[in-house]
Amino acid sequence: MSKKGYSRPGLFGTINHYDANGKKVGESRQGFFGGMNNFDANGKKIGHSSPSFFRGMNHYDNNGQKVGESRPRIFGGVNYYDKKGHKKGHSNPGFFGGFNHYDD
Repeated sequence: MSKKGYSRPGLFGTINHYDANGKKVGESRQGFFGGMNNFDANGKKIGHSSPSFFRGMNHYDNNGQKVGESRPRIFGGVNYYDKKGHKKGHSNPGFFGGFNHYDD
């Protein structure tokens, strides 16, 4: 398991995403109808996430195709799955807020 990056809360509900070296790689902003709109480091929209029926989030690319989902872990954090349901990583709460991301 290797650290893949981290996310930290920004202003007005924005979540900033960074790689393992601290370089900003994107951000997520609250969507108008719930969920999050996802952007790359240049501000180009690359997809969105919406709440799942059974907790967690469904993730979609910019064409509306499902690319994966995330589900909460028992003791905090989130597990990530690809569109076929295979686990591909997880996140744990960070010491100063936000999340640290790991490959599995």
